[in-house]
Amino acid sequence: MKTIIKLIAVFTILAITACSKLDVVGNDSIRAFNDLLESAPQLMAEDETAWYIIAPDSPVGFIWSKNFAESPLYDVMLEFDATPFIAAGLDPSRLPDNFILLDDNYIAVGTKLGNENLSYKGEITPLASYEHIVKMKRSSIGYHMQMDHYGINLGNGNMFEWAKNLATNDKDIVFVLDPAPFIAAGADPAKIEGWTFAKVTVDDANGKPVQVDKILKPYNLK
Repeated sequence: MKTIIKLIAVFTILAITACSKLDVVGNDSIRAFNDLLESAPQLMAEDETAWYIIAPDSPVGFIWSKNFAESPLYDVMLEFDATPFIAAGLDPSRLPDNFILLDDNYIAVGTKLGNENLSYKGEITPLASYEHIVKMKRSSIGYHMQMDHYGINLGNGNMFEWAKNLATNDKDIVFVLDPAPFIAAGADPAKIEGWTFAKVTVDDANGKPVQVDKILKPYNLK
């Protein structure tokens, strides 16, 4: 009986290892994310709890946690300037609870991935923190085939995406917001200065392409 249990444990470990190696999207998203970090160090920032990729003109940033157990708000999120949204009619007080109005007139939106206390074998780096997300919260990472982007799901239709190949893609990073809560809170998404209101083709749950409305802020970093 003990021999059988040991064999089952070995086969389980081998199966997990094989699945990890076969995870093309997860593994290659790490490579592409590292390409982004190395090509645009001027966009990087950090504080005690998180890493930031800040847009070149600074109205929006993507933030990911160094440690899920210590995140003051969300583990992954966007922070963006509320000013153009308010100018387009937004009443921030009418936004859902997952939107947080910060003191500097920025809005944060994102999601908690967990409460784990993350440990690092070596130095705590932006890539190492992202690798924790791929390893522990793989379902939050996806591939947007139509745009040739990898992306991280921030919950409720909000995303941060980056190009699979920076050399050939003209949209190296894209900040993505779901327009529905903004419309419900009084904003006209077509009038939000500096953002684009557009239909985006994505795959539905059955793998069929469908068009959805999004508020986008793309950047070509080349």
